[in-house]
Amino acid sequence: MTRTDVLSGAPSDLRDRAARYALLPLRLFLGVTFVYAGLDKLTDSAFLSASGAGSIGDMMRGVRDTSAIPALVDLALKAPVGFAVVLAAGELLVGLATLAGLLTRLAAAGGALIALSLWLTVSWAVTPYYYGNDLVYLVAWLPLVLAGAPYLSLDALARRSEGSSSRWRLSRRTA
Repeated sequence: MTRTDVLSGAPSDLRDRAARYALLPLRLFLGVTFVYAGLDKLTDSAFLSASGAGSIGDMMRGVRDTSAIPALVDLALKAPVGFAVVLAAGELLVGLATLAGLLTRLAAAGGALIALSLWLTVSWAVTPYYYGNDLVYLVAWLPLVLAGAPYLSLDALARRSEGSSSRWRLSRRTA
């Protein structure tokens, strides 16, 4: 007979498995979204322009006066195309690392930093605040910053590999 959790009524092994993989949907969503966002920017010639409809330059000039940190926008406007490429490449790298579970905490911190910078500049003036998605992305990255990707990830594979090699070294020394 399977032990059942008293509070939830679910078998404890199922509940344990669900808890173990609870961050996986968030990791997949954020990874796919950031890969898509990066690729979308890198393949949009209008976005990768200093001026014109849909350009990073026009967008940044449009949000400058309503952003929380206009100096950050001014810095981006010194080289808008370079900024756009760095932003897109950052999103792409963060997304790929998150999907693979490679240096997940670092990748999540990068995703949180991107979301924070976009919230403080592009979506700062959105009212009510919950209509702006950058704040939601910032908060969504925090569980992965704290927990990383303990399962189904290259990080977990590396930890497991380190553990087995250190056990092997220990057993060789004692033999």
